[in-house]
Amino acid sequence: MEFSEEKKKMVEFLGMHWEQRMQIAPLAARIQALMILNPDEGLSFDEIVEFTEASKSSVSSNLNLLLKLKSVEYYTIPGDRKRYFKASKEHIYLRLKNRLENIKEEVEIFDKINDFKTKYCKKACINEHSMGVLYREFLKQQEKSIKEMLSLMEQNLQKN
Repeated sequence: MEFSEEKKKMVEFLGMHWEQRMQIAPLAARIQALMILNPDEGLSFDEIVEFTEASKSSVSSNLNLLLKLKSVEYYTIPGDRKRYFKASKEHIYLRLKNRLENIKEEVEIFDKINDFKTKYCKKACINEHSMGVLYREFLKQQEKSIKEMLSLMEQNLQKN
């Protein structure tokens, strides 16, 4: 299979992003990027090895990690013994759900900070306290927006 230079550059660009964002190994991040750029057609294990120019054991280990993270899924074709891999349809949904949980935790923390400052803070930290209140409101807006998006995504996933 031939891969264009543009695709290779895009995989490297996205791979660097996913490596940092998902905190995964560079090869796993490049595989994730490759899967995202092949949304409908999956790639065989051998095609992934060919594209990444990595060892079979490295590709296998990193694919297993991505499968475990539910970033990638596989399917088979009747009469063909190969597994084909593609980006999981639920991947973005699961990332957004995780982000929602992080926001909820952060709101709870800021509630405790703000309660503490209201009770114990002297006049000197009133400005700082109001910044915490503003940030909490920002988080609540994000929480609302993410909940709305998750609802839309759930409907979309149920259709497919």
